[in-house]
Amino acid sequence: MNNVVTRALSGAAYVLLIIVSINSGSWLFMNLCLILAVFAMYEFQKMTLQGRQSRLLTNILDIYGALSLITMTTLACNGTISRDLAVTSLVPYLIYLIARLVEELYARCPDPVGALSRSFAGQLYIALPLTLLVVLYNVVATPHIVLAMFIFIWLNDTGAFCVGSLIGRRRLFERISPKKSWEGFWGGMAFCIVSAILMHTFFDNCFGHLSMAEMIFFAVVVSVFATWGDLVESLIKRAVNVKDSGNIMPGHGGILDRIDSLLLVAPATLCYFLFIMIFQ
Repeated sequence: MNNVVTRALSGAAYVLLIIVSINSGSWLFMNLCLILAVFAMYEFQKMTLQGRQSRLLTNILDIYGALSLITMTTLACNGTISRDLAVTSLVPYLIYLIARLVEELYARCPDPVGALSRSFAGQLYIALPLTLLVVLYNVVATPHIVLAMFIFIWLNDTGAFCVGSLIGRRRLFERISPKKSWEGFWGGMAFCIVSAILMHTFFDNCFGHLSMAEMIFFAVVVSVFATWGDLVESLIKRAVNVKDSGNIMPGHGGILDRIDSLLLVAPATLCYFLFIMIFQ
């Protein structure tokens, strides 16, 4: 019982933090992404080292790279940096790329290719999607769309668990995640579609610029890519033989365990709304 209560409280705090950040403007949302990036990058490095000792300077540089990319993109997107100077927002991240390569020269690591691969995989897997989330929030969509995206992710996870636990029989991806079922997958998608219909019907001021079909397909996109995002992290954890990426959230594991779906959903949602903008 204590574990259930702890899990519920930590999950509620996480959800509340995200909702408040989304509804409090660009700066607080940027800080949310920075916090997620710091913990997720640290967990990714620790997890993929498979018990080997980490290098402090490498960790600092990798986290700096993620933070600089998210911060400077926010400044460019919300108008703090003028359009004429927007290209300068790349400079801090270019410094990271140069510094990380030069640092490896002096590290005397027996596997420099592996070390660099871990660093740049973290940038691609974590820093880039969170940066694209900032672009989605500030430029391409609205805070309401971003909040709906998170709600769809949560409902997809809840629906997949509930339906899969009750009637799940056919394995979705047994090689990577033996507990996931096709019934759970369709259940999670159904939860998202019903939620999309309700949002469009009762919150016309937030989603009226989308047709009902566009709103429903938005939910489908989130459901599909949320499932893939979860499977990608399961693949990584299975490869390095760990159960959770960390333990910062009691009952839930690490931050990376909480945002695994988001890391594929954010780029997919950005592409979806860019597609809508182009063809409207």
